[in-house]
Amino acid sequence: MTGYVVDGKLDHMWQDFLASRFGKEFVAGGCGGIAGVLSGYPLDTLRVRQQHSKSGSAFSILRNVISAEGPTALYRGIAAPLASVTFQNAMVFQINSILCRAFNSSASTKDPAPYKAVALGGFATGAVQSLILSPIELVKIRLQLQNIQAYANAKSHQLQSHRGPIDVAKAIMKAEGLRGIYRGLGITVLRDAPSFCFYFSTYEYMREKLHPGCRKSGEESMRTTMLAGGLAGVASWLFVYPLDVVKTRWQAQSVSPKYNGIADCFQKSVREGGYRVLFRGLGTAVVRAFLVNGAIFPAYEIAMRFLHSNETIPAVSAI
Repeated sequence: MTGYVVDGKLDHMWQDFLASRFGKEFVAGGCGGIAGVLSGYPLDTLRVRQQHSKSGSAFSILRNVISAEGPTALYRGIAAPLASVTFQNAMVFQINSILCRAFNSSASTKDPAPYKAVALGGFATGAVQSLILSPIELVKIRLQLQNIQAYANAKSHQLQSHRGPIDVAKAIMKAEGLRGIYRGLGITVLRDAPSFCFYFSTYEYMREKLHPGCRKSGEESMRTTMLAGGLAGVASWLFVYPLDVVKTRWQAQSVSPKYNGIADCFQKSVREGGYRVLFRGLGTAVVRAFLVNGAIFPAYEIAMRFLHSNETIPAVSAI
């Protein structure tokens, strides 16, 4: 009997959570995260390998990866982002909604947030979510690069023997400690704060341009949502991509670092490959950003509409 009582309480708590505004935003954001990871992970692997390599186009790297390691190598490390990005995306959309409302000085809650509030909310959201994202991306990058010869020769980690994200995380903690897990946090914040500012601002602006009045009515088509989401993803990468290149190179290091800091990483990267190196892999990143975010926003909007239309959930006062 006790088990049934506990299950009943948990079920009631879950229904109450889904009936609240916070619950809907969290679950819908998670749905968007899953759609984004599944649609764009192979291109993300190519982007990371391009950034870490000294030469080679996306097609040549793709051909080499498939011939040498098989097509499954494109999905190596997906477990960590699939589990974490679902939660991260849920938090991002929920935090952004909260902050947009906080920055909105309008007395009416029925009107959409002004673009200034959207931009400020996105900027703050990017900074906050970096605390979650930085360790996740560190583990993902190490897994995606572990079979590259230059990286496989890092004796202190021997990452070529690692089987998954937990194994990599344990090795980093053992060799580098908590500081190693958060390697690259500063540059992640520098990248993500402006990136999310452009991200949410572009989405809201483009959906309104493509379907005037939809920000208030919420009646835009999925085609509009996909296009606005894709363009938002492209905008979020274009303005911060050089920072992402430096971040990838900085986080790819083991305990025998090639770079002494973010500035040193930037200077040595430019010295070795010219300023072109800061845009290596941009084409792959832009294509991926369009596809991924063209999936994230429709998934989010569909989930929100479903949750709002599901009146069978017991009602509680919306937060």
